[in-house]
Amino acid sequence: MSAFSPTVSAQSNVVLYGIADLGIHYSNGLNASNAPTASNSTTALSSGINNTSRWGIKGQETLGNDMSALFQLEGGLNIDTGGSAKSDKLFDRIAFVGLKTSAGVLTAGRQATILSDAISPVDPLGMRFASFNPNINVTALSNTAFGTHAFGMQYGTSGYNDNYYRLDNMLKFTSDFGPVTTRVSYSFGEVAGNTSALSTVGAGLSYQQDGLAISGAYMKLKNSASFSLDAYTLGAAYNFGEFTLKANYGNNKAETAINKETKESIYSGGGNLVIRPGLSLTAAYYRVRRDSTGFTSDGFDRVVAYLEQEMSKRSTLYVELDSTKWNGNATGTTGTQANKSNGYGFTLGLMHKF
Repeated sequence: MSAFSPTVSAQSNVVLYGIADLGIHYSNGLNASNAPTASNSTTALSSGINNTSRWGIKGQETLGNDMSALFQLEGGLNIDTGGSAKSDKLFDRIAFVGLKTSAGVLTAGRQATILSDAISPVDPLGMRFASFNPNINVTALSNTAFGTHAFGMQYGTSGYNDNYYRLDNMLKFTSDFGPVTTRVSYSFGEVAGNTSALSTVGAGLSYQQDGLAISGAYMKLKNSASFSLDAYTLGAAYNFGEFTLKANYGNNKAETAINKETKESIYSGGGNLVIRPGLSLTAAYYRVRRDSTGFTSDGFDRVVAYLEQEMSKRSTLYVELDSTKWNGNATGTTGTQANKSNGYGFTLGLMHKF
């Protein structure tokens, strides 16, 4: 305990940071929320097309003996309206406190899952366009509801149905061994009399060295009835100098009721090319397929591309293009009218980091 006594000389720093990303987005066969629609076209001013608009505060204090205390608070923003991304949570993205030692970093609070940590270095889009990126939505379980059916219930402690990308009450431990990073996590369901309900457990492993990255993770999430959602991801990336190639595979299976389940598989591949200093092109292909008891198999194929021009160290002008082909009855219906089998979009936007 003497290591934490007032006589220890501590140094601390606190940083305010964020991203403001806004673009004019035109779409056909998709509405302003990127859901399938039967209408001809939609033009909207949309936030977070490149990177999710956000603001946050983070800090770290040295405690001596190679130990530091740290914290981070981060909330999503809708720049087009000035509102918070989640009306019920000020810091919907991150809210944790932690301890850093020579053995690793232990954090506690609301955090992104180990699945998202594993996908980050190998997602072909570099985790862009969170509301539209299948690796974020389906592989990392940020928005599993599309088409004619969905999981329709909460797994883990996210607080939302069909969205389990971030979890409350989570303990996460991260440790580095040279180029290898290990991660383990557990979140408390906090359901009285049932320690299994809404709990989650996960583990991840990644390797990054000499331009090569290999990353994977597995998680088991429970709902309030202790039905399981099992998910895993595995991907790789390699840098060839001016060109980086990335690929990833994700899979999940959810028990939605007794003798009923939903299975999803996600294939992705793409890369980033530096055309010249400050100008880059990123393109990615995603293939999503879903099988569910009592429903016709469905899914979609999606291509997304970005051309980005850095205007300064903090500001980037970008053009985004996307095309989606729906498989099976994934589009569902709008009223009594069937939705289009194809959708596409175009964005001209500006992203500023502070």
